[in-house]
Amino acid sequence: MKGLLLAGGRGTRLRPLTFTGNKHMLPVANRPILYWGLDHLREAGIEEVGIVLGPLREGIEAGVGDGSTFGLKVTYIQQGEPKGLAHAILCSRDFLGDDPFLMYLGDNMLEHGLRPYVERFARGDASAVVGAVPVRDASHYGVVELGSKDQIVSIEEKPSSPKSDLALIGAYLFSPEVHDVVRGLQPSSRGELEITDAIRGLEERTHRVRVLHLDGWWKDTGRPEDLLEANERVLASRPRSFFVASGHVDPAAHVSGHVGLAAGAVIGPGCTVRGPAVLGEGVRIEEGAYVGPYTSIGKGSVVRRAEIERSILMEEVQVDVGLRIIDSILGRGCRVVERERTPRGAAFVMGDAGKVVLPSPRD
Repeated sequence: MKGLLLAGGRGTRLRPLTFTGNKHMLPVANRPILYWGLDHLREAGIEEVGIVLGPLREGIEAGVGDGSTFGLKVTYIQQGEPKGLAHAILCSRDFLGDDPFLMYLGDNMLEHGLRPYVERFARGDASAVVGAVPVRDASHYGVVELGSKDQIVSIEEKPSSPKSDLALIGAYLFSPEVHDVVRGLQPSSRGELEITDAIRGLEERTHRVRVLHLDGWWKDTGRPEDLLEANERVLASRPRSFFVASGHVDPAAHVSGHVGLAAGAVIGPGCTVRGPAVLGEGVRIEEGAYVGPYTSIGKGSVVRRAEIERSILMEEVQVDVGLRIIDSILGRGCRVVERERTPRGAAFVMGDAGKVVLPSPRD
């Protein structure tokens, strides 16, 4: 069995974070989202993985290389302009050959990984295994409607009036039978080759598509708030062994809970860090700063005086201000500092699609 990890797409809902980079390389718990996907594929017993690249691929090939550091053999597949998930299968035909394959969207995260798919497929009665979970608003997803014995009644892509609350999640295990179906697909009204059309066609042909009701959480990290939630859930679910403390904690600092402290990181006197949290290589927490739970701080960043909680700071961020910062994402090299001269008003340098949320004067 092979793995197919999709890393195309433009990440428009994550702008401005994705104006200058690939969305799959944004960090969750100080690791690119894509790396978690590679881990899940390896843990499911897969050794060969094709990474499907789109027009924005910054950092992927340099970071992943040949896959050996992940215990995998990686092949890169050029999709060009993304034209749907089924189009990614079409572009990957030579790599996939006649092997079954597990396709995973590189910006999705599953609490319990992908092994349940492989175990279900191993029973030998499935031409495909797809995962489904109930969601509050299914109109944003592919939706599957099931009968009394879990047989598939209908599958639709982003329906305006969903027939069920079961959303298909971004992991699909296919037998090679799917290739004949994909070759016959026509673009949808969105101009894409839809994976829901491929699943429907395979079910009509074989009647052997199995729906896996997944336990645990699932996150599509397509929006900033989703990225923050994924960061929170990953940090909350990691074992103590994940939080390696290699840096220095001053005797006058206060550290509690699970806190990862990479080499060269320093928590200074009078500072407080409450886990779960991870601080990258060379991070400095100084001048009485407070770092609260569900916070990830990237390599080379400095936090002084501020209070930061449930946030993601990427590499080389500088925060030096007497301010409480929550539910925030600061991109690489961002600076949040205090003006020390008059006028005392706030000053911003923001790119397209930036967002600032200030506390109300009533707070």
